Amino acid sequence: MPSPAPSSTALADAIRLLTIDAVQAAGCGHPGAPMGMAEMGVALWTRHLSHNPADPKWPNRDRFVLSNGHASMLLYSMLHLTGYAVSLDDIKNFRQLGGRLPGHPEYGHTPGVETTTGPIGQGLANAVGLALAEKLLAIEFNRDGLPLVDHYTYTFVGDGCLMEGISHEACSLAGTWKLNKLIAFWDDNGISIDGRVADWFSDNTPKRFESYGWNVIANVDGHDVDAVDRAIAAAKAQTDKPTLICCRTIIGKGSPNRQDTPGVHGNPLGAAEIAATRAALGVTAGPFDIGADVRAAWDCRAAGARRQGEWEALLARYQAAYPDKAAEYLRRINGRLPADFEATVAKALAAFDAAGASVATRHASQRALNALAPIMTEFLSGSADLHACNMTEWTGCKHLRAEALNEGGNCLDYGIREFGMTAIINGLALHGGFRPFGGTFLVFSEYARNAIRMAALMRLNPVFVLTHDSIGMGEDGPTHQAVEQTATLRLMPNLDVWRPCDTVETLVAWQTAIEHRDCPTALVLTRQSVPHQPRNAATIAAIKRGGYVLSDCAGTPQAVIIATGSEVGLAVEAQQRLAAAGVGVRVVSLPSHFVFEQQEAAYRDAVLPRGIPRLAVEAGVSDWWRKYVGLDGAVIGIDRFGECGPAAEVFEFFGVTTDKVVEAVKVLVA
Repeated sequence: MPSPAPSSTALADAIRLLTIDAVQAAGCGHPGAPMGMAEMGVALWTRHLSHNPADPKWPNRDRFVLSNGHASMLLYSMLHLTGYAVSLDDIKNFRQLGGRLPGHPEYGHTPGVETTTGPIGQGLANAVGLALAEKLLAIEFNRDGLPLVDHYTYTFVGDGCLMEGISHEACSLAGTWKLNKLIAFWDDNGISIDGRVADWFSDNTPKRFESYGWNVIANVDGHDVDAVDRAIAAAKAQTDKPTLICCRTIIGKGSPNRQDTPGVHGNPLGAAEIAATRAALGVTAGPFDIGADVRAAWDCRAAGARRQGEWEALLARYQAAYPDKAAEYLRRINGRLPADFEATVAKALAAFDAAGASVATRHASQRALNALAPIMTEFLSGSADLHACNMTEWTGCKHLRAEALNEGGNCLDYGIREFGMTAIINGLALHGGFRPFGGTFLVFSEYARNAIRMAALMRLNPVFVLTHDSIGMGEDGPTHQAVEQTATLRLMPNLDVWRPCDTVETLVAWQTAIEHRDCPTALVLTRQSVPHQPRNAATIAAIKRGGYVLSDCAGTPQAVIIATGSEVGLAVEAQQRLAAAGVGVRVVSLPSHFVFEQQEAAYRDAVLPRGIPRLAVEAGVSDWWRKYVGLDGAVIGIDRFGECGPAAEVFEFFGVTTDKVVEAVKVLVA
């Protein structure tokens, strides 16, 4: 007779054993949460999760997000055991330089990891974005009997995720959007680094989520696989609400002397306690030794291949019935641009240049959207209660409305939730099928900053529309005047920051942002009008290089003025006045240093020739510009917080004027 199948306890213990051995070998890590959530993982990953380890990018897979990313060994153990390309050697090299399993899960680094988690709470918000993408794509593409888009988003969250304010921002929206295919599991173990959380986390979490409009399944024994299984089945039966499954667990379960203590959260158990844990679990095998019967019970490769094969057969039926819709779905889910994208941009560039409109670059951005949206069906806009200010709507866009969710939409109202918005946008970008962007005032990018950082770290390609970019904010005063934000965003690795000077540069900024596949873009845009700059065809083409000679003098220039955004107009005016005084000056517009630095050295040197004094002009902090002007150059900037008053008067007060530019150049060339 065949041997009986391993018990659910044996499957959970495999996670515990791999976790304690990997953390011990690394000399650091977080064994407590994986040990406590092991049964939750068994219930979800062996009984419900639809995925194919052989194809981690299968479009219709269920998404799993480990929001409490310090519990990474839970995810790595399950990826290894179910059949992903995560080997036992990878497990043994957990947290090692050059290894494939970093301390916190990293998207694009380990197969099967859907998002980078670690900054607590953001994974939960990413999951909201993933679930929203599924819902909107299903509305757009599914047809009767052909559910092309039909999958769930699951996320494990800890107490810390729910303490972070971003959990409120994102989960409130999830309830409003009725994301019924979002299922969150709360690992309610009552322990964090500093001890028992009751002294600082006394919320009634079930009632809190009920108030958001969630379905709440409370008081589930997180160590009873069958109980968790039943809760998941009940959650999947819910048709109009996301679900929170509250799982009461014991952190570090299985460790006789360390379980249910803060010490098991983030420290190896040690050799003696590992031996005691093995004895308590009834395990005699050595480190990293998981029995063949347990491995076979975990293996999901055959089931995953069957599920994907069934979906591919459905896709073939869909293609036969709706060939145009199928082609559009596949184009978008694979991140390909429309065939006529370049032609559309070229036509719009010619029109913008011919019109010569002097408008605020936030308005120029909206004009770019109006030009591109008819072909960019993947556009998914949003704003943190500032559509009318950020200009993130376009003619014909459709807002997603709570009373008509089944009608879908491509314009989202996030409310005043900058951090939640940005992390949800990251989830939308991770899912695929959309090119999401969201807007707020530049100064409020500080609220969203860590999610912007995560987009850059994951090499995602959303667009962040950041308007009201300087002291041009005027009467709202220093609280709203962004003087340091642009510079600090430029310091972020892998973030392309554009500060365009007029309609033409703004359209090129959007073009570049859309063409990016592996970095996000921040568009830093003015509130106030800026003058159109005349260009020839070569100059327009040069904008895509991030920095270029906008206006040159006859012969060798005596000085170079580098400017961005609203200050480019000042630089051109100063050039004209200096020319009348016999001083030849070159004006360089540098809307994107990120792109400019990727150009060959010969081009950069041709734009900014060595040995010629340089002046940088920007209504923001000055130190960042020293990389371009050097210690012998000059910067006209603002190294303090702003002032309340009409914008023109504030610019005059701070000396960001044509007169001051002329004076500074004369000093440089004297």
